[in-house]
Amino acid sequence: MTAIPPLDLRPEVDALWPALTAAIEGVLRSTQFILGPNVKALEAEIAADSGVGHAVGLNSGTDALVIGLRAMGVGPGDEVIAPAFTFFATAEAIDAVGARPVFADVDEDSFNLDPAAVAAAVGPRTRAIMPVHLFGRPADMPALRAIAEPRGIRLLEDAAQAYGADLGGRRVGALGHAAAFSFFPTKNLGAYGDGGMLVTDDAALADRARMLRQHGGKHKYANEILGYNSRLDELQAAILRVKRPHVAAWNDARRRIAARYRAALAGDAGLRCPEDPVGARHVYHQFTIRVLDGRRDAVQRAMADAGIGTMVYYPTPVHRLPVYAERRYAPLPVTERLAGEVLSLPIWPSMDDATVDRVAGAVRAAVGDRRG
Repeated sequence: MTAIPPLDLRPEVDALWPALTAAIEGVLRSTQFILGPNVKALEAEIAADSGVGHAVGLNSGTDALVIGLRAMGVGPGDEVIAPAFTFFATAEAIDAVGARPVFADVDEDSFNLDPAAVAAAVGPRTRAIMPVHLFGRPADMPALRAIAEPRGIRLLEDAAQAYGADLGGRRVGALGHAAAFSFFPTKNLGAYGDGGMLVTDDAALADRARMLRQHGGKHKYANEILGYNSRLDELQAAILRVKRPHVAAWNDARRRIAARYRAALAGDAGLRCPEDPVGARHVYHQFTIRVLDGRRDAVQRAMADAGIGTMVYYPTPVHRLPVYAERRYAPLPVTERLAGEVLSLPIWPSMDDATVDRVAGAVRAAVGDRRG
């Protein structure tokens, strides 16, 4: 049987090929390759999608986190609370601006920051909280705002995996003081190379981010602060503008696939499926199950033997990575347990029902199908 990859971008590329090639040709013929009209137009479109006033196109989602923190004034001597159950870039950005990551544990059902753990981690040097909307599910932003705002703590959403998600009718990106999106090719809205965006309703913060992305100056040869060379590429902006109008339908398709997975896997005592959150719209960047009883790696091997690709995000929690070995961070029990249980199943918008059913059947066979 044909192998099933964790993600297949070929149907998307095939469907959009005429529009993509026309957009790329238009940029090439314009010879405007840096901060051209596509970047400007995409910034306006992303800001409108997010329900905020400003968007700043950047080189990557990681740069959006770094520049977001710097634009908020976070720097040496400050602490930023973040999860350790995430990609390394979340913590890396904090260290990159000279601050120190303080890791808080996550909720085992949502995989996102546990507000009670965040409250316990707040200290006199806490300058910001960086919630991650992991796998496309919005974090509990109202609870985090209730912790942050009375203390003057800033909230920077790591929304790299959650483009189009919303909570209480408000889009991810408008739930904190600023938010960082990634356009890495695997994302729900992905470029065909690196790209990122910082969005905010704070005009001063946006102005500072624009300075930081271009060597710290508002005008050429008038550098005011130390900045970066971090500009969203005009070619990638043109590609993203072709793809962006389709994201809502693609996210709807992901939700339908997630619902089919849940129905097929319901009741198995050997695993747990992600639930649709109440009052929020999950965009299922990943459909990530938990395989219980220490059997995750065996199940993943069995899936591979059946020709089905799966992924483990993230096998080593950030606070246990070698880069932080000397800091000797305290244990995070939920994070560490989840790192040994999670398994992300194949998902992309054009997956057909037969493929979803084949994956679910292989999961049940590998786990042992212990439904009552």
